Formats: sequence, C-alpha cells, structure tokens
Amino acid sequence: MTLKYDTIIIGGGIAGLQAAIQLGRYLHNVLVVDNHSGRSTICRAYHNILGWPGGISGPDLRRIGRQQAETYGVKFVDAKVMQAKIDGGEFALVTDSAEHYHAKTLLIATGLVDHIPEIAGLKQCLGSTIYVCPDCDGYEIINHPTVVIGAGHVGANMAHTLSYWSNDLTYINHARTEIADNHKKALADKGIRVVNAPVRRILADGETIRAVVLADGQELHFRRGFVAFGGNLVQSQLAVQLGVTVLENRHIPVDARTRETNVRGVFAAGDVVAHSEQVTISMGDGAQAAIWIHKRLLNQV
Repeated sequence: MTLKYDTIIIGGGIAGLQAAIQLGRYLHNVLVVDNHSGRSTICRAYHNILGWPGGISGPDLRRIGRQQAETYGVKFVDAKVMQAKIDGGEFALVTDSAEHYHAKTLLIATGLVDHIPEIAGLKQCLGSTIYVCPDCDGYEIINHPTVVIGAGHVGANMAHTLSYWSNDLTYINHARTEIADNHKKALADKGIRVVNAPVRRILADGETIRAVVLADGQELHFRRGFVAFGGNLVQSQLAVQLGVTVLENRHIPVDARTRETNVRGVFAAGDVVAHSEQVTISMGDGAQAAIWIHKRLLNQV
C-alpha cells in the first residue's frame, strides 16, 4: 500500500522539525521520515540559541520538536529513504523497510555527517567538551587549555580560528598529513604548538576531557578539544536521484527566497543546503521552506 501526503520531510533534525511544526499549523497532511542522523544527534549542549541560556542538547531539542509537531497532527516514521523519484507529477519514496510513500511536495533536510575517526574515549566527550563547530562552541574554550585533533591544513585552520578565543592551543596532526609552510607559519605566529603523532585514546572525567594519550604513550593534558578532519558527508544523494542540482561540495543550492531547488516541488533546508551549519539558521530555513511549500500546495506560486 502506498501512503500519500501533502508534504514529506526527509530528515528529522532541526530544519525538518521546524518545517514540520509550521506545516502542521497550516493543517497539511505531513510525514517526517527520520533515520536519526545529522550533526544535532551529537551535540550535548547548544548554548547559542535564543531562549536556552542554560543550553539544550541536540537530542533533547529533537525530542521536544517531535512532540510539538505531533500535537499538530504531523506523522513520523523511523526509517531511511533509499529511493526517490518523480512519478506522475508526485514524488515517490521507498524506505529501507520497503514502505512506499507519495507526496505532492518534498523537503530534503537530511543534513550532514561529520567525519570523526574512531579514537577510544572520544565519543563520551563529543558534543560536551570536544566540539566540531567553532562558531557554536569557540566560546567554550576560554580559559581552558585546548587541543585540536585533526588532519593537515584542515586541523591547522581550525586551530588558527580558535586562537581568537584562546592562546593555550595545541594542534595534534593525528593523520600526519602534510601541513603547508604558510599554515605552519600561521600557527607559529599564534604560538600554537604542533604535534605530528596519532592519538591512541582520550582520557576523561565523565564527559570532560582530561588528557590525550599519543601512540607512544605520552599524555598531554587539556580541558577542552575540537576535531577537524574534513571530508564531512553531505547527505544529498536523494536529491541527485530526483535530478536536483548539487554543488561540487555536494551541498544543494536553493532559491534564496523560497528554499526551492531547481526541481519544482522539491525544497531543501538546513545543513544539506549551506555550510554555515548553525542550528538557528536551520530553524529559519525550515520555517521559510514551509511557508513556500504551503503556498505551492495552495497553487499560489
């Protein structure tokens, strides 16, 4: 059996949830297909969101957002969309559980997945005292000795960026990728120590990083950290299946006003669109897309 909706939102992260709430308030028949991925699943404390001065975690924000959307009749299914195509003027989706769905409009809010290597002890600190986004969490390293664990110039750039907040920084080139001379000079000018060695494990007190253990057993002590390896996966594969244009970096370009892609009826929002990777921008993206999806469903545009 194929289930039909006014709008299907692929992705239950921040952009998708904000769009779902808005579309639910428009009384549309909306389905959110969520496979519980994206950057918001790893953040344990957003401190830069209006109204949450004490911070809120990504999982909590998603849980609250889902409950809020459900009060407006929005339906959710925990699954991954595997196939997407245009069928008779509608959008046809097939999930990993072999369920079939059709929709008049589609919002792609699939986000991205950070490239984070398997280092023992890292995950328990990730999103709490080890971060991925300087715009979100650079403030958190003030007055703390901080390590950047990364690869080549990507990690070097992160360390240089963080020097705005701290003058107690160490960059560990875990991947031992070559660092260009201009990056080396930039780090030296800021007094940032560079260590070219793989990390064996992270030592922590609960969720607070305490030390980094190198491959040779040496311990370096820190209270905050960042990871910067590059190669994040922008999850735009379904957009490509639908004929949506994607950029070289796999992000989806959209109309600045409507958030619609080059394919009529397909909209996109959140981290899959822009490289800003900010939760507040994702909220705005989702709401903006929902407004124009509503207009499309009413044949006003």
